[in-house]
Amino acid sequence: MTQTVPVPQGLPMERDAGPFDPPRQITRLREARPVSPLLFPDGHEGWLVTGYDAVRQLMADTRFSSRQDLGIIHLPYETPGMPVVTEPSPQMPGMFVAMDPPDHTRLRRKLTGAFTVKRMKLLEEQIIDVAERQLDELARLTPPVDLVKEFALPVPSLVICELLGVPYADRETFQVNSAQLMVRDQTLDEKMAAFVAMNTYLAELVTRKRADPGEDLLSDLARQDDLTIEELTGIGFLLLLAGHETTANMLALGTFALLEHPEQLAELRADPGLMPDAVEELMRYLSVADVFYRYATEDLELGGETIAKGSTVAISLLAANRDPRRFDNPDTLDFHRKARGHLAFGHGIHQCLGQQLARIEMRAGFDGLLCRFPNLKLAVPADEVKLRTDMNIYGVHELPVTWTETSR
Repeated sequence: MTQTVPVPQGLPMERDAGPFDPPRQITRLREARPVSPLLFPDGHEGWLVTGYDAVRQLMADTRFSSRQDLGIIHLPYETPGMPVVTEPSPQMPGMFVAMDPPDHTRLRRKLTGAFTVKRMKLLEEQIIDVAERQLDELARLTPPVDLVKEFALPVPSLVICELLGVPYADRETFQVNSAQLMVRDQTLDEKMAAFVAMNTYLAELVTRKRADPGEDLLSDLARQDDLTIEELTGIGFLLLLAGHETTANMLALGTFALLEHPEQLAELRADPGLMPDAVEELMRYLSVADVFYRYATEDLELGGETIAKGSTVAISLLAANRDPRRFDNPDTLDFHRKARGHLAFGHGIHQCLGQQLARIEMRAGFDGLLCRFPNLKLAVPADEVKLRTDMNIYGVHELPVTWTETSR
């Protein structure tokens, strides 16, 4: 039974409960009305879903569409400098995350073999080696250093470049442009410039791979004649963007969380066997890829509410992963918790394709970092760490750290 609560005027964004917790208004909404009306800044009367059960149900129901070309895109937060959109956004070839079956099924199926648990396990030694080499570079620096720039961003960038066959020398191109695309309040011109630059780069890359394929994932895809250059470009765009942004932010924000929870950190140092459970718990606790959207293609019932056809529905995975109806003491970071079943990778047909790769990268990254730098600590007060509250993927812009000694 729902309680009477004020309808939010736009999505609450301020991290007023702390750097790792959902906004207080989101938490109150989840407790009072897990499926809540939401008035979007453009006047659209949509919905916000914050309860664990409702989020799972919604993400498993393909009548809640992922397509962005069915109707006008309504954003639940203010975007200064962005014009009011009055027409649906055209579908981008290959961008299967914004598609429904059967188009989504056809394209995703091309990639499932490359991301199986078995295939990712074979890459584990390479990923550990990448992390260790980056730790060597980090250890040569004089602290304080920015862990984002020197470790959290390079590790997943190196891994995804190697996997896709993207020259690592080109990393600055895609890192800068992807960051531009992730900033919420960038102007349309700035976003379009970043999109065109990244798209042009990838189109040229996959065209070369079709003519002269190598031993990498994009080359494997380029060998398939039923994929167009435009589709290959869109797939490459999605994998490159998703393959480094989310993991980089988890490594940085996860390290920040560890340093702010010294008892949990001490337990992890004392028992490295806790690392797999620690990674799952950190993903649940932080949920850096938080807000997603669906579009109701017909009148639908969810959590005792009727979602009208044409409604835009915003989903908070962080709120769902902190739902006390699903997790005991959900706001406590607990590495002994069995957090499997969390929704940090989504749920349903759009569940993150690269989740096994991300898990291995995080285990390798955190293991190596804690082993090599036993006295790692923040170089600034915690409240001075710059949070990415302006970005679509949450994290920290910088994480200044220092240490007094290193260990192999």
